[in-house]
Amino acid sequence: MGSRYGGLKQMDPVGPGGETILEYSVFDAVRAGFGKVVFVIRRDFERAFREMAAERFEERIEVAYAFQELEDLPKGFAVPEGRTKPWGTTHAVLAAKGAVSTSFAVINADDFYGAESYAVLGRHLDGQVGTSAGEYGMVGFELRGTLSDSGVVARGLCRVDGHGLLESIVELFNVERDGVGAKTTSPTGEVTELTGNETVSMNMWGFTPAVFGQLRERFESFLERQGGDVKSECYLPNTVNELIRGGQASGLDGPRVRVLRTSARWFGVTYREDRAMVVEEIGKLVASGAYPARLWA
Repeated sequence: MGSRYGGLKQMDPVGPGGETILEYSVFDAVRAGFGKVVFVIRRDFERAFREMAAERFEERIEVAYAFQELEDLPKGFAVPEGRTKPWGTTHAVLAAKGAVSTSFAVINADDFYGAESYAVLGRHLDGQVGTSAGEYGMVGFELRGTLSDSGVVARGLCRVDGHGLLESIVELFNVERDGVGAKTTSPTGEVTELTGNETVSMNMWGFTPAVFGQLRERFESFLERQGGDVKSECYLPNTVNELIRGGQASGLDGPRVRVLRTSARWFGVTYREDRAMVVEEIGKLVASGAYPARLWA
């Protein structure tokens, strides 16, 4: 919904031809060999997304839609009175289950990840075809390059072992620049200093269909613990962390999570003030020849 942005930022034009960040994501995914895009949306956004997809995507890639609805809950659970907030990114991925039958990527629609990130993730997913256990993947970014000059952000702080596997991921809130580094402030006011070199998750994941059963189990556990809270959300990084801690995504009893490296720069629009920076950076990429001036010309 873009509460801090003040509007539906996924539809806000940022390219020289009026393109949205989402369009650059689809463009990069097509170049990396992905064959289908699934938009996980609310039903009241359906018309706007279908109009955009019909005009720009449908002749280039297969398009499907999934709807994240409050009432779409496992048996035995109900929406608490007064809740209007979506259930979070774990629930959003689960909403796409009926439209996904192969290995797949997950991204945020308002984040620009860069062409190389899609290429790296696509190659990783190709390598999982036909494997018995397989590996999930997460594209990792350097914290310093993911901060906003306009306010605090939330970031998934990653611990990676010597083999490039994800050991843990912890969601940090109120993260902001602090000189050449960064800091995060807890709800109680405790400040933790960060170097800025840390690896963070920006919700760019690669999964096999086996993940759906795991996510559903974790989502049910979330509902048992926090389902009565009208503002609680089941975040995908937290869910993956639970899978790792439980041995379901650590190679003990299921796929491991490989942290994939990219030199591509991430940028996004958490706040409306971030938009000018995004427009400028995309303009530079177009000028360098990385993207055409009109994506779909």
